[in-house]
Amino acid sequence: MPVLQDDLSQVFSALADPTRRAILARLAHGDATVNELAEPLPMSQQAVSKHLKVLEQAQLISRTRTAQSRPCVLETGRLDEAVEWVARHRQVWADRHDRLEQHLSKLRSASEGTP
Repeated sequence: MPVLQDDLSQVFSALADPTRRAILARLAHGDATVNELAEPLPMSQQAVSKHLKVLEQAQLISRTRTAQSRPCVLETGRLDEAVEWVARHRQVWADRHDRLEQHLSKLRSASEGTP
């Protein structure tokens, strides 16, 4: 059965990798070139470029053109969508947790009341 790759899936897939999260964290402080992003990472510039391609496909970054340079820019729109999804589902999960806790409390009370 084929799995559809929607926008949100691409974002979470891109965020699943610690190197890509480190790149996004760096870009949160300002635009950077591939060389600047690769400098602190223990990998080649080509490996960093592959990570950037994944981030670009997930629309988490874009590349601009400034003279000879192509700096990477953080795009927060997709991150905002992911945060909104998590926030909506967090409330559902919290409600379920609360109901489970109430149920377990009733079970404990019932078992303590039984001789």
